[in-house]
Amino acid sequence: MIFHALGDETRRLMLAELAQGERTVGELAEPFTMSLAAASKHIKVLETAGLIRREVRGRTHLCRLDPGPLSGAHQWLSAYEHFWTGRLDVLERLLRAEDAAFPHTPQDGE
Repeated sequence: MIFHALGDETRRLMLAELAQGERTVGELAEPFTMSLAAASKHIKVLETAGLIRREVRGRTHLCRLDPGPLSGAHQWLSAYEHFWTGRLDVLERLLRAEDAAFPHTPQDGE
């Protein structure tokens, strides 16, 4: 659920906004060209994933970030960090070897 929720750019931007503090549904919808109903659907996905909490105060729905599930996702992803770091190190060595074997000579206009 968490990665599904994070897979959408609009929801990621909403989470970034909530990292600054609580916001109403209207405030979360404001930067986007969407209706309050569409924003509410995005918020529901974030809520279902446990990434935000919504509190109803009268007619106002206030949303706040719940960072707990993000921490769990980060821990899971960090287990793969060594894999990607190793791959990037290999790529860097290959590119350096290629640069050494074929030095760049400036072309006209460079």
